[in-house]
Amino acid sequence: MTERSGVFVLQKDNSLISMEPTEFAKEDDFQRLLGSFPALLVGDQIDPENPRRWALVKREQPIATDEIGSTQWSIDHLFLDQDGIPTLVEIKRQSDSRIRREVVGQMLDYAANCATYWSIEMLQSNFEKTCENAGTLSEAILSELIGPEQTAAEFWGQVRTNLQAGRIRILFVADAIPLELRRIVEFLNKQMDPAEVLAIELRQYAGQGLKTIVPVVFGQTQETVNKRAGGAAGQHWDAESLFAKLKKKVGAREFEIAQKIFDWMRKDGRPLRFGTGRENGSVYPVFRPGGVNINPVYLSTDGKLWFQFGSLDRKPVFGLLAKRRELMTRFGAVKDAGFVEADLTRYRSIALSKVAADPDGLAKILSAFEWMDEQIGHQPPS
Repeated sequence: MTERSGVFVLQKDNSLISMEPTEFAKEDDFQRLLGSFPALLVGDQIDPENPRRWALVKREQPIATDEIGSTQWSIDHLFLDQDGIPTLVEIKRQSDSRIRREVVGQMLDYAANCATYWSIEMLQSNFEKTCENAGTLSEAILSELIGPEQTAAEFWGQVRTNLQAGRIRILFVADAIPLELRRIVEFLNKQMDPAEVLAIELRQYAGQGLKTIVPVVFGQTQETVNKRAGGAAGQHWDAESLFAKLKKKVGAREFEIAQKIFDWMRKDGRPLRFGTGRENGSVYPVFRPGGVNINPVYLSTDGKLWFQFGSLDRKPVFGLLAKRRELMTRFGAVKDAGFVEADLTRYRSIALSKVAADPDGLAKILSAFEWMDEQIGHQPPS
């Protein structure tokens, strides 16, 4: 009798497919998969309160390890998250015997040398080349990563600060994380500050032509979660601090509009998520269609509604361009909103002052929110 994995896919015809564990054929296949889909690093498991987002700087990022700075090794992947934290990723398959101890010393050597031998100019250049090779605009990728609350110059400055302070993240990624490595990672994560050390297991299952990848994060304890939260960059905003800053920023009518939008966001007890920007705060309703987090629009203390059209690409509900276009059209009904077709892949905003200047502006915005909510509600569960 074949042992079942406990992983199943429920199809639309109500049939059940049993998925069986399968190994990645080659380590390079594993690496290319992660380079193409950074979301597999499950940023919402690493930081549930402020899910990590990723931008790939380079595959096979060189690391110097001697006094003259000549390249000896390279890290499998180097990512940056939205707070500019360099994230070093080393990938090993479970069949590789080095996954138990040798890889730990290897990664610590990388971490010890990266701050000394990496320059911001080199990292920025590698990031731009990676985007160019992928056929994407580095400005668009960076904008999607950090949002409008920070400039590119501020972001790269934060990367420099993090490197100098040793605020990095080390991720061991494998299709199976052995118990020995889990214990080592948890120990290191308790001891290393401000660096963070985690392991991510990406188990692959296959059945009837389908493949499923199930990510699980190891190495976190409540102690380390509390430690990271205490040292997080930026300010932890809430409703009181957000509206206190808005009151200083906008006029009475714009402030009233912001309150109405906030009331809609939290109606029926819907959970809200507040940003952690250093200068500007933000808030948006939590939507998880099909089990995937999406954030189409948020309210910011800069006196604007921001729309993350580009971040919705290939996501549930608004992943298709036509659906995203309708979303943009409905919010763009506000007089002089000025949206254009190219904005479907960008971050765009509408100032609350423009909403106030349109006699029906608030009604148009709330109507667009209602339509958006209806579309998300029609998404089938994962």
